Amino acid sequence: MKLSDQIKPISYLKTHAADIVRNIGDNREPLIITQNGEAKAVIQDIGTYEQTQETMALLKILALGNRQVENGRVHSAASVFQRLRERRAKH
Repeated sequence: MKLSDQIKPISYLKTHAADIVRNIGDNREPLIITQNGEAKAVIQDIGTYEQTQETMALLKILALGNRQVENGRVHSAASVFQRLRERRAKH
């Protein structure tokens, strides 16, 4: 489906809320709501929302890891395993 078909004014949302919720669950396409001709909100099904949130969390973790590498905050695998063995031996 084309994105332009998924742009509706807020008045459409007000009069077709039940249909919108049903269709969003079926086709998993987001719906962009406009107010006074400007995009104001996006409605999407919960599964897609959760998937987006998980993706964002992973991207944040990757960005943090990249910053740590850039700042030289890295350790070799061998040294990490050695520290883990030492900790394990203490307990």
